[in-house]
Amino acid sequence: MSTAPRTTAAADWRALGTSVRLVVTDPVLLDSCNLLLARHLAEVDAACSRFRTDSALAALDAAKGRPVRVSPLLAEALAVALRAAEATDGAVDPTVGSAMEAIGYDRDFTLVREDDRPVRLRVRRAPGRRQVTMDRERGTVTVPAGVRLDLGATAKAWAADKAAAMLAETAGCGVLVSLGGDTAVAGQPPVGGWQIRVQDVTGPVDETPAQGPYATVGLHGGGLATSGTAARTWHRDGHTLHHIVDPRTGLPVRSPWRTVSVAARSCADANAASTAAVVKGASAEGWLARLGLPARLVAQDGTVVTTPGWPTSLAPAAEAVA
Repeated sequence: MSTAPRTTAAADWRALGTSVRLVVTDPVLLDSCNLLLARHLAEVDAACSRFRTDSALAALDAAKGRPVRVSPLLAEALAVALRAAEATDGAVDPTVGSAMEAIGYDRDFTLVREDDRPVRLRVRRAPGRRQVTMDRERGTVTVPAGVRLDLGATAKAWAADKAAAMLAETAGCGVLVSLGGDTAVAGQPPVGGWQIRVQDVTGPVDETPAQGPYATVGLHGGGLATSGTAARTWHRDGHTLHHIVDPRTGLPVRSPWRTVSVAARSCADANAASTAAVVKGASAEGWLARLGLPARLVAQDGTVVTTPGWPTSLAPAAEAVA
């Protein structure tokens, strides 16, 4: 006996400086789920924002090397960031905050692109994850004076994971949460899985960029994330800059890949892997394959490479939801 397709409903808005998409398999629950999601993202912003002087993350900068008691939410976000740094051999590192500021990414991205202040580009290795000390028993975090944290490489994906799990448990239906394209799903998915279009972006997302080939992936659990160097760029002093910094140099990475998409057991894991792959460059394909992560890598010339487990068909589904 065939099963009727499960109806879905979606809401789109903006938070954390990026696009938000919520999809649920029970349309009646969309509004209440959206309210819960908005509250969750507001709490994440208050804890983890690098651009708010009143955020819990900013308090670590003001402490100048003294231990700071942090909220459970910030402690969890920081633990995820440190775990990502360990898992990627430092290719994704939360201590790149000063480097991000040095290249001009010191405010919401919509303001960064309008800024024309000069920047001074110089090679400077990030301090590294081992500079950060977490005392779980006392609930404190110690960051050396002069070391600034940036959780941008992991916080959105972690927030998507946390929100999808919370909403699925509360509402008792299937839930998809996408934050800037970092997508987490939880609960019972629609028949055939969540159909997600993975699109190569070749220019700034708000300037109607040229689109390359795309794949449609049926996601039944976990998460999927895409990282790239073309969608979030700005210009200073004749330099084209982007937001993926190589911790070894403190500068925007020069990668053979313009886009990397990865599926994993969580969106946080997928995003750490996709960002690390951009940073790792030529060795990324082999690294992802050894980890058993299905991935799609798009080279600067548009050539597409996939690792085992990634769907090879590029045929679009009837509807893509993220």
